Amino acid sequence: MKNLCIGFIGAGNMASSLINGLLSQGMEPGLILASDIDSSKTEHLRRENGIRIASNQELVNAADIIVLAVKPQVLGELCQEIDLCSPSQLVVSVAAGIPLARLESWLGSDTAIVRCMPNTPALIGKGMSGLIANANTSESQKALASDLMAAVGITVWVETEQAIDAVTAVSGSGPAYYFLFIEAMQEAAEAMGLPADTARILCMQTAIGACELANSSGDSVSELRRKVTSPGGTTEQAILQFESGGLRELVRKALRAACDRSKQLAQS
Repeated sequence: MKNLCIGFIGAGNMASSLINGLLSQGMEPGLILASDIDSSKTEHLRRENGIRIASNQELVNAADIIVLAVKPQVLGELCQEIDLCSPSQLVVSVAAGIPLARLESWLGSDTAIVRCMPNTPALIGKGMSGLIANANTSESQKALASDLMAAVGITVWVETEQAIDAVTAVSGSGPAYYFLFIEAMQEAAEAMGLPADTARILCMQTAIGACELANSSGDSVSELRRKVTSPGGTTEQAILQFESGGLRELVRKALRAACDRSKQLAQS
């Protein structure tokens, strides 16, 4: 991976995060290229990280791995403007909602393509990315895609694009669900008389601690919940309110709605 040339078409937040992650793992700045219609973005990356700036086609001519990190609505036009120069090149798309079949129609049916669904915590190296490869992608190329996205977090592979829609609903959109819950807890804490800054730190640190405990514990999240929920105690009263309010069914409906919308966007 470190000896390969990686080109990023699009130099926004996701590309910047991946570039920073790769550099932190020891990749040489000279092996990273970037292009963007906004020259200020690429110039900032060049100045801050020492990477190379190129035109789209110059980047494609030089790169072993080409990362498509532009907005979905401009991806089709971009793909049809560039010409891949080697069958060994790997294309990784982080554009939401663009299925493999459409990417193949734009780039060529014999192109090795990996579609990736990352999420915003990738911006701080805590991302969760779901990946799917087309039939032209070799196992070694899949490993390269895994290594690339591991620069900003954890990766999982799925077998179908229907599963990518589920990944979108769970982890792609998921950070917003947690933000909403934290927001609601903060509002409730303030309504009970806590100062805003105190409510914020209580909710934030509780969320961080709970997630880290769940991630490191050998117990399931159900068992961890039971251990905190003493019969007749304060936690039990709150849990009873969540359960009687239909929290689980509401979560199922919310994720299904997000998954269905992901499918609609892929078809449009």
